[in-house]
Amino acid sequence: MHSVKSVHWQDGDWWLGYLEEYQDCWTQGETLQDLVENLKDLYLDLSDGNRFGGHKVGELVMPRSAPT
Repeated sequence: MHSVKSVHWQDGDWWLGYLEEYQDCWTQGETLQDLVENLKDLYLDLSDGNRFGGHKVGELVMPRSAPT
């Protein structure tokens, strides 16, 4: 099993959210469970290469300082 981090919140009657790795690809649901299902579908679409122009978030590991 694979876990993916997501961000979600309620705005009025709707639940909104996105996958942390693809912050510019939002989805919504009428309930939190609807949103979770839509996030899962979004992940499957994006992991199959259907990027929709989405940007991916990465992490850089930087050295503390250059040796002198």
